[in-house]
Amino acid sequence: MEEIMSENEIFYQVALQLVPGVGPKHSRSLIRHFSDAKLIFKAKASSLEKVSGIGKARAEAILNFRDFSRVEKELKFLQRYQITPLIHGKIGYPSRLIHCEDAPQLLYYKGNADLNINRTLAIIGTRSPTEYGKAFTKELVDQLQVYHPLIISGLAYGIDTIAHKSSVKSGLGTVGILAHGLDRIYPADNKNLAKSMLEKGGLLTEFMSGNLPDACNFPMRNRIIAGIADAVVVIETGNKGGSMITADIANSYNKDVFALPGRSTDEKSMGCNLLIKENKATLFTSAADIAALLNWDLQDEERQRKKPAMLFPELNAEEQLVVDQIRNRGSVHIDSLTALTKLKNSVIASILLNLELQSVIRQLPGRYFSMLD
Repeated sequence: MEEIMSENEIFYQVALQLVPGVGPKHSRSLIRHFSDAKLIFKAKASSLEKVSGIGKARAEAILNFRDFSRVEKELKFLQRYQITPLIHGKIGYPSRLIHCEDAPQLLYYKGNADLNINRTLAIIGTRSPTEYGKAFTKELVDQLQVYHPLIISGLAYGIDTIAHKSSVKSGLGTVGILAHGLDRIYPADNKNLAKSMLEKGGLLTEFMSGNLPDACNFPMRNRIIAGIADAVVVIETGNKGGSMITADIANSYNKDVFALPGRSTDEKSMGCNLLIKENKATLFTSAADIAALLNWDLQDEERQRKKPAMLFPELNAEEQLVVDQIRNRGSVHIDSLTALTKLKNSVIASILLNLELQSVIRQLPGRYFSMLD
């Protein structure tokens, strides 16, 4: 069961992120060993060195860390701008990322979208699309509207921007994954777009404030795009670049990748054609192709929405609250229920068990829950 994080824990998790040479994998190894991030900074060198992958150099970096004022500054920044820190394995952290070996230990999120929503789809592509690519992206998002996915992209120029703008226009939630801190928006031209995304979507990054959009940050950003989505859709790209990197990462995560085909002579279609040719992506031409492969059953969703309200007079107020959230969304992850209802995770677990025993709901794979037919 995922746990709720304390303010004390957040402080030392942020501090751990600042230690030179200690990346996400090292952080998780340390936390598994010591159970509490604070204990890491109080441990002796001999204890630290025993942790897999740490060694003498990283142990010394932890012992010599003194920049706790920077941590305090960051926490004040988070509080001032209502940014939520999300810790690996804790409530609210994107559950799809947990299965990625190189997933960030700590994320920063500003927005209202449920990152553990039932359906997520990444739409990415070139920064300089053709008119066909632009029109196709807009049409694709319009077609996806009936499936209600959360659209993920990187807030870059081109296909990313069109995917985000089209999602906002269509009423779909959309989340931008950033390669820098939340104290800025890059490119600056997308500042207003980013603001418009916050109501139903959000902005997500693993970088603290002050981090610039340096070139080395973008591949790191791309792994989050690939990991947080159920599938990655590539619309126009050359043989090299960020979209191809993201597609390769998605393949390494065993995620479905879709590519829009184009003429062999079109430079902007060469990457997509190559992905299809090498069986790294599935050819698609519509949202229906994507929905079919991902088993997005529109008929079931429509029946669920049209189903008359169910009354369970024997349910208490908290149970009814959970039932309403599940019924309204079709299926909901346990982490999402905790966030939506504001109930403690232990209470949610107990309620779900009782509802299952009463044959009101059923548990689906991946810790999702739906109403019992």
